[in-house]
Amino acid sequence: MADWERVFTDLADGRGQALLRYAYLLTGDAAEAADLVQEAMLRAFGRTARGLTLESAEAYVRRAILTLHIDGRRRSGRWMRVRHLVTGREDVAGPEGMVVDGADLRSALAALSPRQRACVVLHYYEDLSVAQVADVLGCAPGAVKRHLSDARARLEPLLSDSREGLR
Repeated sequence: MADWERVFTDLADGRGQALLRYAYLLTGDAAEAADLVQEAMLRAFGRTARGLTLESAEAYVRRAILTLHIDGRRRSGRWMRVRHLVTGREDVAGPEGMVVDGADLRSALAALSPRQRACVVLHYYEDLSVAQVADVLGCAPGAVKRHLSDARARLEPLLSDSREGLR
């Protein structure tokens, strides 16, 4: 038996439960903890690990568990922020829903003051920053922020009622 195999076996047998408990405390889920330990062990011993002692191998695996957990959280957080971009609306079967939404949006925009409407269109439709909208309209960035805030407050009840009817 190679030296790294002995270290691997000793680590898995002697400290495996402690590693699982550590991973469980990080994740709060037994299956996810087992996956983390398995992946960390694979990373530690996937290549021939020379010169590893039991203590250094355990420290390496614990650090790998922590790193894998943090990376997984970042990845899932990033996915949660962009998943709406890749999923379609399942409640609308045809184009008529978009027509209704467009009509609702146009009537809601008509309820805004001219400055609020200009700020909303430039910021959300033309994708300009607050500073760019301020330059285009010739006003202060604080005024643009205030117009956008007032417009969102006014649009939210107008648009949320129409969307609830579609569900």
